[in-house]
Amino acid sequence: MTFLVTGATGNVGRHVVNALVAGGRPVRALTRSPETARLPGGAAVVRGDHSDPAVLDEALDGVDGVFLVWPFPSTAPVPAVVDTIARHARRVVLLSSLAVRDDVEEQTDPIGALHAALERPIERSALEWTFLRPGGFAVNTLAWAPEIRASGTVSDAFGEAAMPLIHEADIAAVAVRALTEDGHAGEKYTLTGADVMTQADFARIIGETIARPVHWQEIPRETARQRKIAQGLPPDIADVILDGYEAMVKTPASTTTTVEDLTGTRPRPFQEWARDHTGSFT
Repeated sequence: MTFLVTGATGNVGRHVVNALVAGGRPVRALTRSPETARLPGGAAVVRGDHSDPAVLDEALDGVDGVFLVWPFPSTAPVPAVVDTIARHARRVVLLSSLAVRDDVEEQTDPIGALHAALERPIERSALEWTFLRPGGFAVNTLAWAPEIRASGTVSDAFGEAAMPLIHEADIAAVAVRALTEDGHAGEKYTLTGADVMTQADFARIIGETIARPVHWQEIPRETARQRKIAQGLPPDIADVILDGYEAMVKTPASTTTTVEDLTGTRPRPFQEWARDHTGSFT
């Protein structure tokens, strides 16, 4: 089988490419900037933007399975993209979100709504599909890096919000299983890390990893909201994130065993993620 990885230089896509190449699988890595991709030599790097069905059609020639991410703000091109994939491939693995709810007609969460709009046309297609629905990404703590480098501080709201952040490599490991093995068609996998810790714990662990104390500084919710908007988040997304943190102060997020069930390996602890990204905080 030959595989196409979209978002091949992203946080998860890069790990998917690396794992497929390491397993001796033919891989095409789709990226808008091949010159700076820094992907393994075994991957065929293809220039393109997969929101354009014409570009995607050429990249899909001879492809059997697709790892699909959707980093674009609009889902309008999705039906055409799914039709294009279905003309070539038989299997697709979508990076979706834990925010999608199957028990409601209309998604009220904007993150859930966006990912549900990705899932629906895939479910209606003839493709063998698998949806990956991860919770909080450990890599999102990289947003703290500038402040940690400058002052050894993380200033945010709801430091006692507790959650099991997942290493992006664990998401990729499940994606590779779903791409390369039978038995995953029609599955919606909820993925989390193994250890529930607070945001303040994550900041402390980063400090231990870089051998420099990192302190949590609690700030008002509205101050945190304005900071997130200034960093580029739409206001409704900033609100959803902060609502989630506030809820997880009272009720910590739960874990799943899906990563270990499918890969045979316990999810990587946050300490390992911090070691893998030390350079970003120093």
